Amino acid sequence: MTGVPASAAGSPGRPPVRDGLVSAPAVPQAGLWNIANVLTMVRLLLVPGFVVLLLHNGGYDPVWRSFAWAAFAVAMITDLFDGHLARRYNLVTDFGKIADPIADKAIMGAALICLSALAELPWWVTGVILFREIGITLMRFWVIRHGVIPASRGGKLKTLAQGTAVGMYVLVLTGPLATLRFWVMVVAVVLTVVTGLDYVKQAVVLRRAGLTARARARAVAGRPLG
Repeated sequence: MTGVPASAAGSPGRPPVRDGLVSAPAVPQAGLWNIANVLTMVRLLLVPGFVVLLLHNGGYDPVWRSFAWAAFAVAMITDLFDGHLARRYNLVTDFGKIADPIADKAIMGAALICLSALAELPWWVTGVILFREIGITLMRFWVIRHGVIPASRGGKLKTLAQGTAVGMYVLVLTGPLATLRFWVMVVAVVLTVVTGLDYVKQAVVLRRAGLTARARARAVAGRPLG
């Protein structure tokens, strides 16, 4: 019986060794139907329902606006949990990487556009937020081969401020609460712009570092041995 070299087969409990390199054990790809992806799908399905509830009866009915706020709140809550669950329990999939940011921007974009169409939120606010959100998402895909831009603390505060402000505008508020929601939206817009500029800076640095590393790798590969 021909034996298999220990260096090739590896010892029990240890990863195999090939050509002197230790091969990392394969990590199984998470299936499409996992809890993180289901939450993302629920958020996508909530978008048309939210729009119907918000615009029902002319868009100014306090009761239907409350129902719309409930749908928006569920969408924001699922946004907090699906990414966390995917990372913690290794449920990251290609579908989730694409669908999650789309779902985030869809529910926020729908809310902003509807509120501006109802003349309750200036169009320039909607334009600034959507330009930032769509632009940063496209930029992340642009530099993804060089690395991943992690969510910053400021970015998380921005998401919280945006969700709170938009949620308050979805509700029919008057008096001091209406004044409060205005200032919450001001904070959200400021954080939107500031964090957006910070992400652009990170993307530029990341891309330059990636291009430099690739150039060095090509130089080393083309260098004659000996």
